[in-house]
Amino acid sequence: MKIDLHATLRTHNTFGFDVSADCLAYLTEVSDIPLFIQKAEEQQAQWQILGGGSNLVLAADLQGYTGLMQIKGRRLLDQTDTHVFIEVMAGEDWHEFVTWTLEQGYGGLENLALIPGTVGATPIQNIGAYGLELSQVMDSLEAFDTKTKKWVKLTAAECQFSYRHSIFKNDPKRYIVSSVCFKLPKLWQPNLTYAELAKALAEKIEKKQEITPKDIFDKVCEIRSAKLPNPKVLGNSGSFFHNPIVTSDQYHVLKERFPNLVAYPANPAGSDWKLAAGWLIDQCGFKGYQSGHVGVYDKQALVLVNHGGGTGKELLALAKQIQAKVFDTFQVQLTIEPVIYS
Repeated sequence: MKIDLHATLRTHNTFGFDVSADCLAYLTEVSDIPLFIQKAEEQQAQWQILGGGSNLVLAADLQGYTGLMQIKGRRLLDQTDTHVFIEVMAGEDWHEFVTWTLEQGYGGLENLALIPGTVGATPIQNIGAYGLELSQVMDSLEAFDTKTKKWVKLTAAECQFSYRHSIFKNDPKRYIVSSVCFKLPKLWQPNLTYAELAKALAEKIEKKQEITPKDIFDKVCEIRSAKLPNPKVLGNSGSFFHNPIVTSDQYHVLKERFPNLVAYPANPAGSDWKLAAGWLIDQCGFKGYQSGHVGVYDKQALVLVNHGGGTGKELLALAKQIQAKVFDTFQVQLTIEPVIYS
């Protein structure tokens, strides 16, 4: 396990914030994980694990030990008459893994294409997009339990998934994911529950032409690229705020005041509604807004960006300004999606 002292993290977070880590450990083998924890605990030092750095805001230098998840590998683990089971290590790039599954002829993950980050981080956030959540395709995962110092296998049910949430957020330092196993159907069916995706494939649907996983993959990449900036060009972490969920009563009050309110039922019963955070922010006049070196993306108000030379503190100040204005206007509290280190 290689360790660098006082290492910059500028290239290890998609905002490109130039902060440093006291001790940066490169985790390239599964056995590095317990060794990393042992070293940190022996020195009574704090520790944290980074993946692709696509879902965090670094607003200060990181003290103690920072583990950079770089364990690689992917393989067909098992198969039944109805499903294939694919194991992938935590340090693999998520989008590259999705691409690989399609190249191998395995459909099922295409709706989650082009989401930045590593595989090991996906269960923590229960990533979701275009009508699919990770919880629907994940079978199980392997993780090191830092409390018991043992390796554990957790099923999807045991991860207690909900909207952008999991058991890992309840106790962030307990489990370090080393690999994830996905359960993909052999009898694949297109998932076109997301209206924008169905619209993009409307011509094929109308002509009753076959829709393939690659068709959905290509359209998802096209839609995401049109909405979200490439972090290699413009620093960002994708969607910065959660879409807030309100009660049916709150929704109807808001709908009466704002007839163009963009919202979707949050459950089949219709008792709760999910509001489009980007729409709320846009209505408050923030789309394209810039404050110092940071700002709001001019094509999607849900995305905060670093125009270059910005800091995490600048970004969090802007986020606080947006939260205050949205609450003042709609009486709705926006919560930040990325993990914050400050």
